[in-house]
Amino acid sequence: MSPVRTPHVTAGPYAPPTPARTLTAVSVDGARLHVEVHGREGAPAVVLAHGWACSTAFWAAQIRALAGEHRVIAYDQRGHGRTPAHAVCSTDALADDLEAVLAATLAPGEKAVLAGHSMGGMTLMAAARRPGLREHAVAVLLCSTGSSRLVAESLVVPMRAGRLRTRLTHAVLGSKAPLGPVTPVTKKVLRYATMGPGAAPDRIEACARIVHACGRRPRYAWSQVLSGLELDDLVRELRVPTAVVAGTADRLTPPVHARRLAAALPVCAGLTELAGVGHMTPVEAPEAVTERIRELVRTYVTVEEGVA
Repeated sequence: MSPVRTPHVTAGPYAPPTPARTLTAVSVDGARLHVEVHGREGAPAVVLAHGWACSTAFWAAQIRALAGEHRVIAYDQRGHGRTPAHAVCSTDALADDLEAVLAATLAPGEKAVLAGHSMGGMTLMAAARRPGLREHAVAVLLCSTGSSRLVAESLVVPMRAGRLRTRLTHAVLGSKAPLGPVTPVTKKVLRYATMGPGAAPDRIEACARIVHACGRRPRYAWSQVLSGLELDDLVRELRVPTAVVAGTADRLTPPVHARRLAAALPVCAGLTELAGVGHMTPVEAPEAVTERIRELVRTYVTVEEGVA
């Protein structure tokens, strides 16, 4: 019997909780984005943006932990999860989509902590100059992400840095091949490329289900955007307190990216390096990532904005 291919695990801490409500945010080019709101209305707001080949399910542990005291907003990037694919894939589109989600879920002038993992972090950087982000973001968390040189500095291909490694990495990460079903072999491959050596089996399973559910075409389209990513100038425009989290065993966005971000940010709220953790930090180290979000809310939303 072939393994069952489901978009996420259905039991345990990594099973996505049921949202209080769902809605559709419409971006400027007509892209229709699936948005979930968890928790109670009026609570301090947290907005979560997931990474490449993932979905709102990737944030299940954070949503479960935060929804009791926060209003947690999560959305599927275009071509991911329950958001349909769109012809346009670009960093500008990522920023447009974030602004659409913020406008659809937050009151005018309402402040929130924005957290992005991998491509979600790149979304926040891409939107750094946007009025929507400047209106609503009181603090930001950049988690396992980078602003440029993603392919050249990736450690997925185990060889010395140089043109050959860059070409091979581009071929691996930009492959058009379907991922197929989740099997013991594909989980080993995923663990090697995206997770730390000590990642627990349930966390590998959760990530595998999510990544393998991403369609081949959007996965390839976004890989091409990420391979040419150049957001260094926009990092310096992210003028709210911004914390950075990275795993020391991250092969996709090694810690050099996090250190570079921390050095370039106008208001760096701290760099946290998680020993032995890979790229999938919100799943591999859910308590650490959740606590960093809580700290940002306590410091910048509850105190500065007076939101009770």
